[in-house]
This record gives sequence, structure tokens and C-alpha cells, in this order.
Amino acid sequence: MATRYYWKGYLKLSLVSCPIALSPATTSSERVSFRQINKKTGNRLRQQLIDDETREPVDAADKGKGYEVAKNEYLLVEDEELEALEIESSHTIDIDRFVPATHIDKRFYDSPYYVVPTDTVGQEAFAVIRDAMKGKGMVALGRVVLSKRERVIALEPYGKGLLGTTLRYAYEVRKPDELFDDIADVKVPGEMLKLAEHILETKEGDFEPEAFTDHYEEAVIELIRKKQAHIPIKKGKETVSAPRNVINLMDALRRSVQTEGKGAPAPKKGKKRVAGQTEMLLPIAGKGEARAKAKEGRPTRAVEPRKAGKRSA
Repeated sequence: MATRYYWKGYLKLSLVSCPIALSPATTSSERVSFRQINKKTGNRLRQQLIDDETREPVDAADKGKGYEVAKNEYLLVEDEELEALEIESSHTIDIDRFVPATHIDKRFYDSPYYVVPTDTVGQEAFAVIRDAMKGKGMVALGRVVLSKRERVIALEPYGKGLLGTTLRYAYEVRKPDELFDDIADVKVPGEMLKLAEHILETKEGDFEPEAFTDHYEEAVIELIRKKQAHIPIKKGKETVSAPRNVINLMDALRRSVQTEGKGAPAPKKGKKRVAGQTEMLLPIAGKGEARAKAKEGRPTRAVEPRKAGKRSA
């Protein structure tokens, strides 16, 4: 299956340029997803556009974009007019400057993309730009139009390619003052700080994405498995008691040090799998695991959204 790219154009550094493509570095396709259905018939629902004034249905061909210039007064903007707004970043990422990676506030990072050269002719130019940044702790800043918006993109070497991460604009990042100003200035006693630091040291480790499990996703999958098997499902929220208030912070810290000092056994490392997914007796249709089993010739039972709520024979 041919690779599908999200954006194709050119990467340019001064007079050096090469054709490149961007592909999203993350995916949500493996998450459990639901369809809206008619609870009476089990059929899938379709959304319909309704005119806000006449309350009449509107055909898709009559749907347009409008900018509100006054209350209930809109300026019609055609898709063709927007497409005609060709600026350089629509087809070229021109590197404006290089900055230390540590200078970029984490709040500004948005979406990551893999950047690759798209033909053999531009491989050398791509390698020159990539290798010039290696080992310097610098990222290249350029601009790119994605989803009809110009975004700043930070480029850095990543294996044989580049990793491009779109950045938020300053006006998109909220200032913390409105929340942080109400936090009292507390002088932490030295002994308390040492105890807390000791607890942190006992929990030090490497970042391993595979070690994190989406427990809510697993609970949803288990719920679907039970419903497929017609196992009764509990309804309503369970009451969760709030943590008890700490009366003596120093005493709580000391007990925490004693608890952590006993050393809980490290979690066992199982085989790698997509984060948030678990093996199921009854796989969900459309998920990677179900497709893999189908290729191997193993039978699977899939959840059919249209039959949700109907009892099978």
C-alpha cells in the first residue's frame, strides 16, 4: 500500500532546496470509537444540516463558509477564493532561523510530523540540511500551511529523516498568572524537602512509553467484550472516596519514605503492543489486532455498530 502524505512541497535553506513530504507521527486509529445509532432500531444515525431561520434541511451543495460581520450578518467566502490565497509556505518550508531546542517553551509544541525526501534527486540536499543540525542541539524554524492555516514548524534531525513539530502562536498560549497568582508563597522546611526529594529518588527511572497503559480504554474494551457475550453490565457511577486530608505533613512524608523504602517489585515487561490495546477474546472490527488475526486465518467476531443493542440468536 502506497504511503499517503499529509503535505508535499519543498524544504529550502538559503539556495539549497529539496522536495519533501510530511506524514503525521501520531495516530488515533487504534482507539476504540463509537457510532451514533438509533436506540430503537439499532441503525446508524446521519447528521443533517438545518437552516437556523427557516428550519428547513439544507443540501450539502448549498453549504458554504461565512464570516460574521455583524449579528446574524455573514460575509460569504468561497472555497475557491481561499484556495487562491497561495503564499510561499503553501508549498515551501523556508528555514528562517536556527534556535537552541532548549529555548522553545514546551507549551508551544503542537503536532509532530515525520519529514522525508520524496525523490532520489533531492536525497543529498536533504542529508546536508539534516546532518548540519546533528549534534548541535539546534532546531530549524520555518513556516508551513496545514489545514488552511500557516503554522510555524520546528525541524530537527530524527534518525534518517527529520521530525517537524508545529508550534502554537503566542496568542494561543494562555498566561499562567490568572491561575498561579492565587498560589501562596510557602517556605518549605529543609527536612520536609529532603524527605520529598528522597521519595522522588526512589521513583526515578527511564521514560518507557510502552510501560503506560490506558486503563480506561481497556475498561471500554472489556465492557464491549462482555456485551458481546451477553454478560450483565453494571450501570451508574461507583462512589469513589476522596483521599484523606493530611493532618501532619511531616508524618505523612516519613511514612511515605518507609513505604517506598520497602521497594515494590518492578512491573513485569510483557511483549510490546500498541499503547492502550489489550488482547481480546472478541476483537473489535477495524482495529489492528483484528486485522492481523484475519490475515493469519484465525476467526474473529466483530462488533457491528448497526446491531448494537440487539440480542443475537
